[in-house]
Amino acid sequence: MPTVNREQLVLAALAIVDEQGSEALTMRSLATRVHRQVSSLYNHVGSRDELIELVRAHIVVGIDTSPFADEPWDVALEAWARSYLRVFAAHPNLIRILATTPIRDISTFEIYDVVIGALIEAGWPMHDAVAVMRTVEAHVLGSALDLVAPSDMLDQSSVPAELARVHAALDPEYEESTSAAAAFELGIRALLDGLRARRATVAPT
Repeated sequence: MPTVNREQLVLAALAIVDEQGSEALTMRSLATRVHRQVSSLYNHVGSRDELIELVRAHIVVGIDTSPFADEPWDVALEAWARSYLRVFAAHPNLIRILATTPIRDISTFEIYDVVIGALIEAGWPMHDAVAVMRTVEAHVLGSALDLVAPSDMLDQSSVPAELARVHAALDPEYEESTSAAAAFELGIRALLDGLRARRATVAPT
């Protein structure tokens, strides 16, 4: 039987989460996936928590922070948000497990260091920089879930006619402006407008 390595375990774990949800990811389900005994997995991964962090590291490689090197903070923040969204919209089942597991992966902290560092250099007070980053991050993660929600999540035919305003607002003729993609665009514009306004009123520490 061919040997299995850590990278293969990470890819197998990601496949389990993508297909079955985060609750399905256990050391036993992973062992079954790769046709090994559970005990053999511990030669490569010390625990489920370590496995989750390895999956996190694998995913965040796709998040682009390069705009922070030469773009204004708001332009870079938007580019980062869009890159972040693309990565997590491709793996929405990961959001719950990664958002509720303490971060130990160094590559994730390296991304945060770039973002927070750029915000501080742009004049954001240090005590605000993390909140700015997390505000954008929260919008991205919520939008990633929204983008993969069932197409009939908000369907006019499900709304009683007596709820006239909701019923009218969900008319199919407005679909382009009420979609998850449109909601992300409106949200990111509103966030950035609000952050620019706040930045103009605060003095850096």
